[in-house]
Amino acid sequence: MSSVPVTKPLPNSASSRARRSAGPAPAADRASAVLRLYNSPEARRVKEEICHAGRKLWLRAFVDGNGGNISHRIGPNAVLCTPTLVSKYDLTPADICMVDLDGNQLAGTRPATSEMLLHLEIYKDVPQAKAAVHCHPPYTTAHAITGVEPDGLLLPEYEMLIGRVAMAPYESPGTLEFARTIKPYAAQHNAIILGNHGVICWGETVTWAEWQVEVLESYLQVLAIAKASGRPLRHIPAAKAGDLRARRLAMGFPDNGSSKARNRKA
Repeated sequence: MSSVPVTKPLPNSASSRARRSAGPAPAADRASAVLRLYNSPEARRVKEEICHAGRKLWLRAFVDGNGGNISHRIGPNAVLCTPTLVSKYDLTPADICMVDLDGNQLAGTRPATSEMLLHLEIYKDVPQAKAAVHCHPPYTTAHAITGVEPDGLLLPEYEMLIGRVAMAPYESPGTLEFARTIKPYAAQHNAIILGNHGVICWGETVTWAEWQVEVLESYLQVLAIAKASGRPLRHIPAAKAGDLRARRLAMGFPDNGSSKARNRKA
């Protein structure tokens, strides 16, 4: 019994031309777009900024081992982030991952941080948030394990850049429940102390978010020293608190009503 030959269309046939004009398959097209974004000049700049911030966190002992994570939203549905199991001191641009807002990894040779869901909750709820830094600074983490909200109206820099810090309850790190602990606070607070865990700060850039971590930690260190002296704390006069709040709003930070709420305590 003779076989029936398979007839292939000629290179210039109508069917061949139709396939070429249709372009690449949608999946291939999406993959190409992802790689273009991941390798774009903007992404390269952000990757360098993330690595620089990571080294600062490590050098200041705000992270240890492979602790902490950093992210930057680079598109409507794309976020660059640090990988898991890499020291923040040792980060290189090649280590940086990219995920979508559902946490699916889009690019990168290493697995994304296991705590990415925490960052994504911020990006979903706070349109102005473009970057977030999570770490474990000692004085801030001390408040995380005591559950004590820091006293306010003591240093102007803290009032302008942080205001009233939020205190989130504990949940197991890396879980969706953990990420959702910040949902009630993210829109009104650019710094959230995580119960028994550390802190996360957000801002317009990775550098701004890292600065906020520094301001918070430095403030809490000074506050601890002042309280250890045994002397009464001198609060900023209530009449001056409005000016600090106005400056805070002018810099684009959320209005968490901190000055008004704490003037009555001062």
